[in-house]
Amino acid sequence: MKRRGRQSRRTEGRENRDRWMITYADLITLLLIFFVILYAMSSLDTEKYKQVSGSLSQTFANGNPVLEGGNGVLDGQKGGSQNGQPEGATAAPSAAPSASPGTDTGTPTAREIAFREQEAKLSALMGVITKYVEDNNLGDQIFVADKPQGIAITLSDRFLFDVGKAELKSPALPALRQLSGLFRGIGATVSIEGHTDNTPVSAGSRYSDNWELSGARALSVLRFFLDNERLDPDMFQYAGYADTKPAADNATAAGRQKNRRVELIVLRQLQEE
Repeated sequence: MKRRGRQSRRTEGRENRDRWMITYADLITLLLIFFVILYAMSSLDTEKYKQVSGSLSQTFANGNPVLEGGNGVLDGQKGGSQNGQPEGATAAPSAAPSASPGTDTGTPTAREIAFREQEAKLSALMGVITKYVEDNNLGDQIFVADKPQGIAITLSDRFLFDVGKAELKSPALPALRQLSGLFRGIGATVSIEGHTDNTPVSAGSRYSDNWELSGARALSVLRFFLDNERLDPDMFQYAGYADTKPAADNATAAGRQKNRRVELIVLRQLQEE
């Protein structure tokens, strides 16, 4: 009986010592499966990789995304642009960035050619208006800037209207007539936007608030182009923004004066690809 008991204990001891081999074998099997999965995940489809890589390269090479701004395409050669100017001064035209090549051979696409022609037309327009402002000493009344949406011509309310009114003053008519001649052949949409400061309209005003006043002022400029200069109405749009888009701080008299304005924006129809 004693021998049988000792033999049984020795057998159980060997079995307990050998069980780690089962665990070890399971671990090795799991590691093998794990590395097989990693290898499978790391294997690339060469053709798909080339397609994705080529697509990304083309995207980054093209630069900015295309933004549709309208239906018109301007005529001319490639020109320049400038980003804004200080108050009381006009901005000078500068060379616009060249469009990216449309193909691997460097041949520009039709859209890129149209973009260059548009920029040339806008650059020429900006140059003519800038010279007119300088020649007529209107630097404190008319401001010209190249903005992302287009060439912005800002007219001070003192130049256009009497206080609280929307009827055009006669001294402003020659400048508006000059602009109408430029707009006639520009082939782009012109947005006419009226703005006020945050001062409420006077009690005796014919306008109930600054929304009506700003809209009426923009409409007066539009009517001059349509009724007096016989420009195509399809090339214009107008809006009144009251004091919602200030150009300066309404806390100062100088800021409020700068906010009372009408902006004529010759809109870009295309953006560089």
